[in-house]
Amino acid sequence: MLSGYEFEGFLKLLFEKKGHTVENTPLSGDQGADLVISKFGGKIVVQTKRYNEKVANKTVQEVVASIAQYGANKGIVVTNNYFTASAVELTNSNGIELINRDTLEHLINEHPIGINEIEIQLSSF
Repeated sequence: MLSGYEFEGFLKLLFEKKGHTVENTPLSGDQGADLVISKFGGKIVVQTKRYNEKVANKTVQEVVASIAQYGANKGIVVTNNYFTASAVELTNSNGIELINRDTLEHLINEHPIGINEIEIQLSSF
C-alpha cells in the first residue's frame, strides 16, 4: 500500500501521463495543495488524500485556501476513497472538483502507468 507521499507521487505521474506539467509543493507547509498543475496557461491546485475513510470538509476548505496561495484558477481534491455528503455540498458552492475512487480508477485505466514508471517516480521521495 502506498503512503500519503507515495500517493502524491503516483498522482503526479498520472497527471503527467494526461499531458500536464505538474510540480510538487513542499512536503510540509504546503498550504493545502500537494500538486500544482499547469494547463493551458492556468494553474490547478490538487490536494491528495489517501484515506481509509471518507474525505470531509476540512480538505475542501484547505484546497479552497490554496487557490489564492498558489495563484491558481481551480482546485481539485483526489482520494482513493469517497467524500462525505457535506464535503460534496461545500464543493458545489466553491467550484472545487472532486475525484473519488471510481473516477480515479477510470483515469488510471485511461492512462495506464507501468511499474517501472511508478518505481522511478516513487524513488524521488
